[in-house]
Amino acid sequence: MSINIIQGAALVCLGWSCTVFLLQLVGITKLYRNHTTPLPPPASPSLPENEVPHVTVIRPVKGVEVGLYECLASTFRLAYPKSKLSIRLCVDSKSDPAYPVLCQLVVDFPTFDAQVLVEEQDPILHGSAGHVNNLGPNPKIRNISRAYREAKGDVIWIVDCNVWVAKNAAGRMVDKLFGFQPNGGGGVDRTTPYKFVHQLPLVVDLDNTSSGASAVNKPSSTEGQSLLPSTVPKDNQNQPQGLLAHGGRLEEMFMSTTHAKFYGAINAVGVAPCIVGKSNMFRKSHLDAFTTVSSNPLLHSSDSTRGTGIDFFSSYICEDHLIGDLIWRSSFPGSVGYKNHGLVFGEVAVQPMAGMSVAAYIARRVRWLRVRKWTVLAATLVEPGVESLVCCAYFAFAVTTLPWFNRTFGVPQTWSAMATLWFGAVTIWMSIDRWLTSKLFRLHSLDVDEDTPFFARGTARTGGTAQRPFREWIAAWLGREFLALPIWTRAVLLGTTVRWRGRQFKVRMDMSVVEVEDRKSRADVIGGSKPRPRVAGSPDSKDRVD
Repeated sequence: MSINIIQGAALVCLGWSCTVFLLQLVGITKLYRNHTTPLPPPASPSLPENEVPHVTVIRPVKGVEVGLYECLASTFRLAYPKSKLSIRLCVDSKSDPAYPVLCQLVVDFPTFDAQVLVEEQDPILHGSAGHVNNLGPNPKIRNISRAYREAKGDVIWIVDCNVWVAKNAAGRMVDKLFGFQPNGGGGVDRTTPYKFVHQLPLVVDLDNTSSGASAVNKPSSTEGQSLLPSTVPKDNQNQPQGLLAHGGRLEEMFMSTTHAKFYGAINAVGVAPCIVGKSNMFRKSHLDAFTTVSSNPLLHSSDSTRGTGIDFFSSYICEDHLIGDLIWRSSFPGSVGYKNHGLVFGEVAVQPMAGMSVAAYIARRVRWLRVRKWTVLAATLVEPGVESLVCCAYFAFAVTTLPWFNRTFGVPQTWSAMATLWFGAVTIWMSIDRWLTSKLFRLHSLDVDEDTPFFARGTARTGGTAQRPFREWIAAWLGREFLALPIWTRAVLLGTTVRWRGRQFKVRMDMSVVEVEDRKSRADVIGGSKPRPRVAGSPDSKDRVD
């Protein structure tokens, strides 16, 4: 009986590991086919002006991050008709250190329909007709609520402040959303549109980064340069640092290997929503209808108190997943014939990063997992099994346990054989990751010009970043892989709290949160059926869950 149980477990391990290998193959294939060669020009910008969809770009901002000016300026450098583009830079207060940068951008690009919107001036939240509790505590939703409500046109594109987008990103996102595609004869054909489209995020760690791009893409004024240098701060360049200072390298590794492969695979297969909130585009009319109780049978009558549009999610954490999930599951007569989510393969959102310690990386991953735990519980629980060390252990155990492999291939049923097979499988996995990251970081699919900052030029172009030497790369890969299971254990099994904008919260099963007050005997409930919203965080807090 025990032998049958063991063999049954081996069969499960074999099925699981082969499924993971197949998913990786799908993801790698999609990434290779779409991210290693230049993309064709988008179709939508070439339409007659009255047919080009108007896009409202909303960029929530919190504090000054490396490359902030360039990331935000990329929105003004889009190859999209200027008359069809509205840009809203959103910040919670004028005391935020990023506020002067936002004002400088509006000055540097005076011909654009661009505004700096300050949460403290939102009439819904402040003033004689407003109240701070009219929205829940989600700081990102509070930040961008006014920009969403006052958006011009129907297309909403929410792009985080710390990502850079290429000049044709808007055109390709709109093409995917509306189903535009070039017909080869200079015209535009229509294919099936989507309800929601998004980009693959890719992190570039700039600590100890060597580049000949010291003069590339400086802000257009002396004031802008003093606010935020275009390149990596001098004390971060080529300075020897301890291992515990290289959390950014681990984040870069995670986003370009495990995350990229499975993000690409799940979106290619299209069986479930899989998004992150870095760069998402959808129709305002759709989200407004999907969050209206009378229009959406998926909603409960009690949801009528939550507002509509993005305000509907203001009392809950992980708003990006909740928005995407609701759009995925919802439909109404006007949305029939649309596909659910579409990843714009090849058009990555580049996030420069600097100054992240290993402790900060671990804390970030713990927050991410604890937030995801109740949004996609099943996927979170099996997540260790998609990592190289555990997945390859499953495979090695199955192959050295099932009699068929012994009879057919002569595989020994010994611990040493299992260890050898595990090591070989992990080595192959690592080699594929090395090859894949070298391809992704070339950024061949992105359109570059004289305004492209060095961190977005790729490793294959003049003035871009250098490819990681194998010794540095393997150290980051091993560190990321060996930390994966301890991080998951701590996040999923050993706690439910997250650090969110300077305060500690317990994440509840409905994704609402309960504030944990260390020196008080009470806890304020935020979200849920009886929300008592409070504004969480201080102007300069950098605790985030994205």
